[in-house]
Amino acid sequence: MKNEAYLYGQILGTHSFLLRGDFLKPDEYSEIDAQYFLPGGETGTAATVLASLGVSVIMDGTWIGKDVGPMLREFYREKSVDLSSLNFDYDDPGVMDYVVIAGQVRSPMGRFQTLFSSGERWWNTPKEEDITGCRAAAIDPYFGEDSLLAAELCIKNNIPYVTIDTMHDNFLHQHAAINILSHECTDMRYPGMSPEEVMELMKQETEGLTILTQGAGDMLFGRRGEETRSIPAYKVAVKSTLGAGDTYKAGCVYALLQGMTDEETVRFAGACSAVAISRFPLPLNPPKPEEVIRVMDGN
Repeated sequence: MKNEAYLYGQILGTHSFLLRGDFLKPDEYSEIDAQYFLPGGETGTAATVLASLGVSVIMDGTWIGKDVGPMLREFYREKSVDLSSLNFDYDDPGVMDYVVIAGQVRSPMGRFQTLFSSGERWWNTPKEEDITGCRAAAIDPYFGEDSLLAAELCIKNNIPYVTIDTMHDNFLHQHAAINILSHECTDMRYPGMSPEEVMELMKQETEGLTILTQGAGDMLFGRRGEETRSIPAYKVAVKSTLGAGDTYKAGCVYALLQGMTDEETVRFAGACSAVAISRFPLPLNPPKPEEVIRVMDGN
């Protein structure tokens, strides 16, 4: 049976450390309350969430090294996530990151600047046979021409795709069914512009849906020729914000598969993210459909 969703992008091994008490302070001791080594990355986390929502997924992207591979295979062994396109022969420990978390604050660490500046490839080229027959996709923007190729293959096969943090003049944004921008992205890429001004700029360049998330602030959304609308973020007790944006992306892919309206999409994805930040670690406790519905219903 063909997979329902195609995901392309970052698939990592994430070492996460949840602190007891406040975030790290220079020269002060911090107690680790819990730590894990689990699948991460924008694509890896989205695949985990979609599987929990009952979606069959095939994912591709980052090469999987010898330290990450066994963990990844075991984690997804009984989940609806197809790993057959991944390269498990990377002669390297593998791409990993390290994240320190304390409530609503987290700090990721890694070697991505070194990796991207090396001039060497450490990811797969997307394959059309993985995309054909799927009904929705998600594409991370980080792999340059290969991310664009994934988008072109989706367009060729009439498959709507979700992307993240992509600027207004980028091909990925201009042809996406949904582009989700975080406030971290807009603060960096559009300094001095209000969220509403960013939304107007984004909407003019695409027929798709633009969503701007703002952490605990309102979610803004809209399309070309329409007024920008807003929905308040759901209020939950925050355990960890790690994976919140990746879960939001997964919620949007699910919404495409279900044929949701724009407002339904924003509400559902926002509720997915709210469930995600209420627990740790997310990969072992991904949102289930009934949990998302309870958040949407205010229960």
